[in-house]
Amino acid sequence: MSTTSTSSPIASETLAVGGAHLPRLGFGTYGMSGPRLQEILVSALHHGFRHIDTAQMYQNETDVGAAIRDSGIPRRDIFVTTKVWVGNYPSERFAASVDQSLQNLRSDYIDLLLVHWPRGGASIVEQIEGLNRSVDAGKVRHIGVSNFNAEMMQSAIKLSKHRIVTNQVEYHPFLDQSVLLDTVEASKASLMAYCGMAVGRVFESPVLHEIAMRNKRTIAQVVLRWLIQQPRVVALSRTEKLERIADNASVFDFELSDEDMQAITMLRSPGSRIVNPPHLAPAWD
Repeated sequence: MSTTSTSSPIASETLAVGGAHLPRLGFGTYGMSGPRLQEILVSALHHGFRHIDTAQMYQNETDVGAAIRDSGIPRRDIFVTTKVWVGNYPSERFAASVDQSLQNLRSDYIDLLLVHWPRGGASIVEQIEGLNRSVDAGKVRHIGVSNFNAEMMQSAIKLSKHRIVTNQVEYHPFLDQSVLLDTVEASKASLMAYCGMAVGRVFESPVLHEIAMRNKRTIAQVVLRWLIQQPRVVALSRTEKLERIADNASVFDFELSDEDMQAITMLRSPGSRIVNPPHLAPAWD
């Protein structure tokens, strides 16, 4: 794959949700910042990634904006997701925080704006009102939620004037998200999966190792493929190693068999949730 192509398979693989076209594979930036993140993102964009996920809490929106400009790829060709932090949920802070995100990104708009956690800031009603006002003001194209359980997601959908297009949550082979996946399917929304590698646990799985060997792929490629091969799932890849970016981008030129898909799904086991801050998280499904 050319490192400067703007017509890569990734750029054209999207999931239509309402009026949104969500790139099936995105690049996550949690825990990274500064010149190193900018270097990684420019490389990711040159290898075909067209979706970058950031957040106010990550304190790296400025780096994301700089990397987009340095990449030479037009802003209109890149899908940017960011998330409003819980401290900015009250109505008097919400709009100002979105303005700050736009300034940090040096962009006139945000493709997808999420609220980061359901608890710790304001009621879900107030959160959804803030998201809708951002769309009405022309600052945001699409909205969604993050780390909501199924009941909270259903409430958000009912409360929102504009379409809730996604729920960004932890999802990997060991975590059973079947209840939320059913909700996503029923509402014709999407699940945006983060922490797909389960903080390295996937690399220790004999089942995943065997599937990767048989398909002549890396375990990371197999996991990402398993995620995006599910009907309404969008996956966020994340790496701090430049040499892994090209492999992580190459997940659209093969398919897993039904047997492989089922074998990976069967890896789910109790007690596998990784991200669970008690003061922010809901009662999980």
